[in-house]
Amino acid sequence: EVVIAGKEKKDRIMGPKEKKMVAYHEVGHALVTALQKDAEPVQKITIVPRTMGALGYTMQGPEEEKFLMTKNELVAHLVTYMGGRAAEEIVFDSVTTGASNDIEQATKIARAMVTQYGMSEKFGLMGLVTDGRASLNCGEETAAQIDQEVMRILKESYDEAVRLLQENRSILDKIAQHLYENETITGKEFMKIFRELKGIPEPEEKTDAQKAAERFQEEGELSKELHKPETNQGRPSRPAGPEAEIQ
Repeated sequence: EVVIAGKEKKDRIMGPKEKKMVAYHEVGHALVTALQKDAEPVQKITIVPRTMGALGYTMQGPEEEKFLMTKNELVAHLVTYMGGRAAEEIVFDSVTTGASNDIEQATKIARAMVTQYGMSEKFGLMGLVTDGRASLNCGEETAAQIDQEVMRILKESYDEAVRLLQENRSILDKIAQHLYENETITGKEFMKIFRELKGIPEPEEKTDAQKAAERFQEEGELSKELHKPETNQGRPSRPAGPEAEIQ
């Protein structure tokens, strides 16, 4: 937490209006996360300023260590990044400079999806970067089309964030007010409030033995899928190697 955002800087006092805008921005991120199936769970939400300049942040983290990301998970990341800006526009009918890092990170992901990961409807499996991701492997016309495709993906992500927050506006207001008053909410507290407002019952706490049994079963099913022979050629399919990496 200190590495990512720095230490708390409690001597930096925000005015009521700015504090309210930051609260809505951060809850926008968190609420969009909770409303998506493939998003990583929220660990903490805070509007206490940090020494690295952040006026607040929403911390997420996977429930277990992962080495690969699916397209759905990357799209969920994009929508989550857009949640803060979407909340600002919905509530205040204006936007702030607070989303600059969100926009930068979302743009990097969207561009990588198009040029590196083969996750673009327009370009499909075409590789568009060379030299260790340093330069585009295409002409100027294709580069312009890449920009358009990246913009399309980002716009769709923003529109989805706006839709989710508009449909859950009352929940956005109540959790933002709670954050404004308390300044920091843990992930468990956030999800408890979210479930109460949505009318969702609290899940039963699983024992360590139950969690281990579920992981064992999932690993067994995954192993079967990876070693299932190809039906069209009669050759065993090649499992994805552990060296595969997505940053």
